[in-house]
Amino acid sequence: MSKKWQITVPGSTANLGPGFDSIGLSLSLYLELTVSISDKWEIIHLSDHLPKEFVLEEHLIYTIAKDVADRYGKKLPACRIEMKSELPFARGLGSSAAAIVAAIELANLVCELNLTTQDKLNISSQIEGHPDNASASVLGGLTISMLDEDGVVDTIHVKNLDAAFVVFVPNVELKTSEARKVLPEQFDRGYAVRASANANMLAASLINKDYERIGRYMESDLFHEPFRAKLIPNFDEIHKAAKEAGAYGTALSGAGPTVISIIPPAISEQFVNKMKQQFPEHEILLTRADHQGISVIEVVNDVLA
Repeated sequence: MSKKWQITVPGSTANLGPGFDSIGLSLSLYLELTVSISDKWEIIHLSDHLPKEFVLEEHLIYTIAKDVADRYGKKLPACRIEMKSELPFARGLGSSAAAIVAAIELANLVCELNLTTQDKLNISSQIEGHPDNASASVLGGLTISMLDEDGVVDTIHVKNLDAAFVVFVPNVELKTSEARKVLPEQFDRGYAVRASANANMLAASLINKDYERIGRYMESDLFHEPFRAKLIPNFDEIHKAAKEAGAYGTALSGAGPTVISIIPPAISEQFVNKMKQQFPEHEILLTRADHQGISVIEVVNDVLA
């Protein structure tokens, strides 16, 4: 009997303001792959967030899984993959990082690579080019990470944040590559020192779970938001309305165009209802930090084992 697996990977938000290319937070919005070894390649999309038409050889899951197998000198067998996603593409919710992490796990399972968690962190961050979204998807929770010149990731892992998160998803895409084009090539020293201090204070506040300060420093970014804000629908209005409704803080999710607020869990329902009234053109989702990261369940006789 051929083996079958269910791979589940959380999406993520990156930066949280000044934690540029370093801070990632996994969210309880998921990419799910059901994988079995087959006699021919087949990828079946089962969600509206996934494209209806694609070329198999260009599919991110296929290309990354093949690259990982090649990296370890293995031949990737043909697979049948059923794919579901709660992550809209190019919206700043880590859809590509989740797909990369899922593809690495796919290669790990079907090629029996026995990758360690550190291997998965390194490979996914090397492919992404920065460790924020990928580390959060692998580990769950909140990650503060750096990727060194040798492609090795060092991560501080923060669990059990007692906060809820609300994402404001506009009906427009913004690719990270486009959002990077508006950033300055360099900052003067005084500006860079202030920007770095804000990032340090955000990281320290997250580790201390000091939610008032987390919110304050989320809103103090100098690295990217001042330059990207003009690309983001209703950024200033959402910022102001969320603060008035009780949010600790609001920031771009990754490069945008999605905006994310951190809020006390007690106000979740009233906050979301108010924001839906004020921003009917956005999809507004209440979510929490995912605490598991990537998970794999073996399916036996179509029953989860």
